[in-house]
Amino acid sequence: MSPAQPQTCTTPAPGTRKVDLETPCLCLDLTTFEANLNQIASTVRSGGKNWRPHAKCHKSTDVAKRIVQHGAIGLTCAKVSEAEIFAAQGIRDLLLAHLPVGPGRQRRIAELCRTADPVVTCDHYVQAESLSTECQRQGVICRVLVDVNIGMDRTGIRPGRDAIELAQGIDRLPGLKLVGIMGYEGHVMRMADAQQKFDSIAASHEILIGTCGLFDQYGLCRDIVSAGGTGSLRQALACDVLTEVQAGGAIFGDPFYTEMPDVTGYGPALTVLCTVVSRPSFNRAVLDAGRKAITGEYHIPVVKSWPDARVTMHSAEHIVLELGSSSTSLRIGDQVELIVGYADLTTMLHEQYFCFRGDQLETVWPIEARGKLI
Repeated sequence: MSPAQPQTCTTPAPGTRKVDLETPCLCLDLTTFEANLNQIASTVRSGGKNWRPHAKCHKSTDVAKRIVQHGAIGLTCAKVSEAEIFAAQGIRDLLLAHLPVGPGRQRRIAELCRTADPVVTCDHYVQAESLSTECQRQGVICRVLVDVNIGMDRTGIRPGRDAIELAQGIDRLPGLKLVGIMGYEGHVMRMADAQQKFDSIAASHEILIGTCGLFDQYGLCRDIVSAGGTGSLRQALACDVLTEVQAGGAIFGDPFYTEMPDVTGYGPALTVLCTVVSRPSFNRAVLDAGRKAITGEYHIPVVKSWPDARVTMHSAEHIVLELGSSSTSLRIGDQVELIVGYADLTTMLHEQYFCFRGDQLETVWPIEARGKLI
C-alpha cells in the first residue's frame, strides 16, 4: 500500500468570495491600500523630497512595483537578500540600511553592484575597509552613506569629529563612493505627547543639519541625506537638508502608526481573516489564528467590524476574544477579520497577500522576500 501523498493548496481564483477562503490568511484591501499609497506619495511629492520607502513592511515585488509607479526613486531594504529580490525585478536604486558586515554579505553587495545601484550605510571604518577590498576584487564601485546616531542609540557613529573622520576615510577608499548621510529618528515616533515628540524630532534633525554643515565645510559629498519614517514624515519633509524620506509603513495604515501623534489620513488595509473555532462561554470566542499568523508585538490586533470585541489572549495558534453585547452573536464557523496592528512582524509570517476589492478576490501577490534574513 503506497503512502498517502501530501495535499497541495491551490490558489483561489479571482472572484472568490472572502467567506470561501480557508483561514487564517493575510488579506489586503486594495481600495484602502491604494488610497494610502496615493496619500503618502502625494504628501512626499508636495514636500519636494525623494521617496525611498522601507520594504520590510511588505517584502513583496508586486507592492514595490506599485510604490515605484507612484513616484518612489527606489526602496530601502533591511538586508541584502531583500535587495536581491527587488533588483531581480528591475528596481535598481536600493538603500541597504543594515551594516555591511561579514565576507558573505560584502560579496553579495559587490555582486549586487553589477545588476543594480545599491547604497550601503557604514558607522565604522572597519566595515568600509573590508567592503572596499571586496569591491576592488570584483571591479565595482559601491555608494556609501555615513550612518550617524541622531539620538536612537542603536547604530550610527557619533556626530561631529567622529562622523567627519569616518566620512574622510570612506572618501579615500577605492571601490567606494561617499554620497552622503543617513540618520533615523525612530526613538521619538511613538511619544504620546505631541509637543514633546515635535521637539524631539527637531532635536534629531538639528544633529543632521549640523553634520551636513560639517560635510560642506570639509568638502565631502552629501548628495543623499536620508531619514524620516511614517511617524516623523511631516517634520522630515520640512527639514531643508533632507533629500529623501524612508516612510513606508503608511501604505498599510497600521494602528501602530496611525495612533501616533501627527499621523492622519491613512486607513487599515491589512487584515488576517480568521474563523471562530470555539465558543467556550457566553462572552468568549476562540479564533484559529495566533502568533504564528499575526503579531501582538508593538500593537495588538484590532477586531474589525466588531467594536465591542477585543483580544485578551494571544497564544501560538489561537486568539481569544472577549465579546460585548453585539459580538456575542458570533458562532462557531463565523469569520472574523483582525486588523494587523504592526505589518512588519506579520507579513513575514505569510507566503502571499490575498488582495480583495470589496469581498471578492482580485488577485494574489506572493511575499517573495519573507525569510530573507541575511
